[in-house]
Order: sequence, then structure tokens, then C-alpha cells
Amino acid sequence: MPSLVTIAFIALGVVWGTMFLFTKWAAEFITPVQIVFLRVVFGFLPLFFYALYKRVLRWEDVKHWKHFVVMSLIATSLYYIAFAEGTALLPSSIAGMLSGAIPLFTFVSAALLLRDEPITLGSMTGTAMGFLGVLLIAQPWQSDVSSVNGLGTLYMIAGAFSVGISFVYAKRFIKPLGLKPLALATYQTGFAMVFLLFVTDMSGITLVFEDAKASLGLVFGLGILGTGMAYIIYYYLVDQMGAIVASGVTYIPPVVALLIGAFLINEPISSVDLGAMAFIMVGVWFVQKARTQSVKEAS
Repeated sequence: MPSLVTIAFIALGVVWGTMFLFTKWAAEFITPVQIVFLRVVFGFLPLFFYALYKRVLRWEDVKHWKHFVVMSLIATSLYYIAFAEGTALLPSSIAGMLSGAIPLFTFVSAALLLRDEPITLGSMTGTAMGFLGVLLIAQPWQSDVSSVNGLGTLYMIAGAFSVGISFVYAKRFIKPLGLKPLALATYQTGFAMVFLLFVTDMSGITLVFEDAKASLGLVFGLGILGTGMAYIIYYYLVDQMGAIVASGVTYIPPVVALLIGAFLINEPISSVDLGAMAFIMVGVWFVQKARTQSVKEAS
């Protein structure tokens, strides 16, 4: 029987891999920003109640509100909006494959902004391979209408870069605060909900609830499972496996998104797309391996 940690690891990867399909369903009725607002609202609720149950929320944490605002923007609001915009313009399988480049942008951000981030031959090779995979998917040299939407690709890259910057910011400014990860996730999601409340055009937002498939995918798939429960599972994995090993879960969503797109909704997948995903996955493996080795050497 697989262990609870293994089950949680696979479950989280599968949940994150379905996000692009659920976003596509909802995008047929409401705007990407509206999708993100509802996703954050329904994701915040399980986080908040679980944080209350664990008693990790503290009034004295309010003094760090500026950091929570920054994290709510780069790690939740902007990241979710960029991915929602990109997914609305791209096949869900392509969007999922591009999301696999998140660890590469994390490494690049850390290498540029953190002095203690090791730059090795392996990490540089992995980064180059990953970005080659992104280029093969985007194919900027193509100008015909059948090519991948360039704006959608840029949105996905912007979202991945936003996440990368958030990890760097968290390492420099959040980690020294000694906050519980569950508390941080609750704070940043709560602040993101408030921010999105002010920037979201609410006209027509209820249209998504007129379609059972889209509304269930948004509320349960994107919100409760994909945001609230996903945070809880991820922090459980970090606690049980360590941050670097747990981050390996990012290998699963692109594969899940590809399989869903190819076999459930009949999205066209070319051999170039498969090769590009292979480049991204191998590149991420190189970067992860280099970081794991550097941690072992430091300890």
C-alpha cells in the first residue's frame, strides 16, 4: 500500500493538473479576472477555517501586513490572473505544459536576486533546456493562424515569472519572520481576495453558475480543491518531505494537463509539443538536482 505522503503527493499533482481544464470551462461564461476572484474566495474559506482549527493565526502578525500584500499580489493575484488569461487563449494542454516551467523561472529569479543561490553547470544546462522547450511550444517564428497564441504564451510566462519572484521574496523577507506556512497562505489569500474585490468587474459574474459543469469546476476544482486544499496538502508535503523534494510535485501537472487535453477533450497534440514538454521536464530535473546537491553540500 502506498504511504499517505505518496498519495498526497500524487493527488496534489493531479489536482493542479486539472486547473487548466476547469479554467477553460469557466472562461466560456466569465472573464479570467472574475474566475480568479471566485477561485480565491472559495479557496480562502477552507484555508481560513483550517488555520483557525490549527490556531496559527495571530493578531501580532498584522504588523507584517506589507509583506502579506506583496505576497498576495505576486504569489496569488497576478499569478492566477496571468495563468487564467493564458489558459483562456490557449489549449488547456499547452497551458499546462508551459506551467511546467515555473521552477525554471524560480531559479532564474533566485540567481539574479539572491547571492546565495548556486549557479552550476547543471542548473544552467537545465534552464537552457527548459527555455528551449518553451520556445518550441510558443514557436514565435510562426505567423499562421494555426500557431500557438503568442499573447497566451506571454501570459503563462508572466505568471510563471511572478511565482518565481514570490519564492525569492519569501526567502528574503518572509522566512525570517518565522511564520507558520499555513498562516502565511491564509494571510496572502485573504489579502488577495480583498484586492480582487476592488479590481474585479462583477457584472455578469453569476453567469458561470448557470452551467453545472463550469460552476462545479470553478467552486470545487479551482477553489476548494485547487486553492484551499492544495495549499494544505502542499504544506503537509513540505513538512513531511522537505521543500526541495516536495517541489518535485511540479512535474505532475503538465503531464496531467497533456493527458486530459489529448484523451478527454481531443485537443491536438503534435510531436513538437511532446518534445517541448520533454525539454521542460528534463530541464526542471537538472535544476532540481543541482539545488538538491547544493543543499546537501551546505549541510
